[in-house]
Amino acid sequence: MSDVLIYHNPACGTSRNTLALLREKGVEPKVVEYLKTGWTKAQLEDLLKLLGAPARDILRVRGTQAHELGLTDPAASDAALIAAMILDPVLVERPIVVTPKGAAVCRPAELALTLI
Repeated sequence: MSDVLIYHNPACGTSRNTLALLREKGVEPKVVEYLKTGWTKAQLEDLLKLLGAPARDILRVRGTQAHELGLTDPAASDAALIAAMILDPVLVERPIVVTPKGAAVCRPAELALTLI
């Protein structure tokens, strides 16, 4: 399955486990190290459409400055969250797997199995 994509952070245990699980199942995904490549507004908006989720659902709070930036405030808009994620890619939860069956934040890693 070459049409599988993982937005991956190699420093994250769950992300490494998800990638390993996909490979165990014979899937060699395209790996995007989003901390290196960053995000565009269009990428994030397209990804959110695939996920069927608001930006808040992919906001990573733990280990980030989300609280300090006011991003955990329920009044923070999707536009504000997306703008912050573009400026600081670590604010996006990981890993995110995309396949022809859909997309998911794979926490736990086993969620990736529902997409292959």
